[in-house]
Amino acid sequence: MPRILGVDIPGEKRVEASLRYVYGLGPTRVKSVLEESEIDPNLRAKELSGQQINRIIQVIQTRGYLIEGDLRRELQQNLKRLQGINCYRGIRHKKGLPVRGQRTSTNARTRKGPRKTVGVVRNKDAKAGKV
Repeated sequence: MPRILGVDIPGEKRVEASLRYVYGLGPTRVKSVLEESEIDPNLRAKELSGQQINRIIQVIQTRGYLIEGDLRRELQQNLKRLQGINCYRGIRHKKGLPVRGQRTSTNARTRKGPRKTVGVVRNKDAKAGKV
């Protein structure tokens, strides 16, 4: 398994597909990186030489792509900033509700989580009138 920027990429897949395992590299960026580093996208990742891996890493770093930890950290900082200034989007993120205007009356189960039944609390003391 080749290792690129701290991420093990699957060796059995084509380079074009296996580079997508790096967080922050999608199909378009992978194509442009492979074009610039002059590597055949149909090669298997395990067939890459050390020199080719170094060229891929160099292209990614010279273009200044944010990947892996740096990208995750930046996204977290963006959410913290929104929550810190108490804007509408930040409040929705805090509450775990949909952020982009979706309805919440019937749907939004992904954001809200499993249903919680809300109803009348019945216990023995309340029935007996000992409240």
